Amino acid sequence: MNMNQRKEIELKELLPLMKECFAAGRTVRFSPRGISMLPMLRQGVDCVILSPVPEKLHKYDIPFYRRDDGKFILHRIVKVDETYTCIGDNQFEKEQGVRHDQVIAVVSAFTRGEKEHRVSEWSYQFYCRFWHYSRPIRHFWRRAKGWLRRHFL
Repeated sequence: MNMNQRKEIELKELLPLMKECFAAGRTVRFSPRGISMLPMLRQGVDCVILSPVPEKLHKYDIPFYRRDDGKFILHRIVKVDETYTCIGDNQFEKEQGVRHDQVIAVVSAFTRGEKEHRVSEWSYQFYCRFWHYSRPIRHFWRRAKGWLRRHFL
């Protein structure tokens, strides 16, 4: 395999190495798959930088966690109580009951194209709030577009 070829490796195979890096206080960079975090993260284009899990996560943090069924998820926290309620930016159904012990890492930065963005930047914080509070409008708009397509196109 030459240097420009990439080999896809299952996350479950990388998990022990990732945990070793986090235990040493290091970060891990990877390119997530799927469309649940669109428009912020584009599959095959953008990368996330994962950091060790802090003692407590907060609203708008993006944890990298593993569901009880073994599936790896990268979604934004929209509510914190005894557990976390998470949702992808491109989704409308919340996932409740995410436990802290399921969280493997947390996104500390991401690359969008060639530019790296820290989650502490004001523009990122603005995006999180705008995207979260516009969800009902976006949901209504998506449903209206579907209805119009079914009835008029």
